[in-house]
Amino acid sequence: MTIVRVMGEGQFEVDEAVLERLNELDNQIVEEVARANEQRFRDLLHEMIELVKREASPLHPSTIVPSDIIIPPADLSLEEAKKIFKGEGIIPD
Repeated sequence: MTIVRVMGEGQFEVDEAVLERLNELDNQIVEEVARANEQRFRDLLHEMIELVKREASPLHPSTIVPSDIIIPPADLSLEEAKKIFKGEGIIPD
């Protein structure tokens, strides 16, 4: 299992299937950020966050473990995203 932190939402345990889908979204976000397509970037980031909240198991707030992946908050600016979503993105291939 992989531990994912969604900034402002908490930590979640994701299985391999969810991790694969997150990686696909991450790669798409990298492409859209490189194109400076802000609306598509926002849509994909929102989809990524919602996927985790819908499909993953939340960890109890008192549980403190290192996160394998940190997803930035939904209000991330395109300029901030350019620093984060580059190369392999937030999920190493």
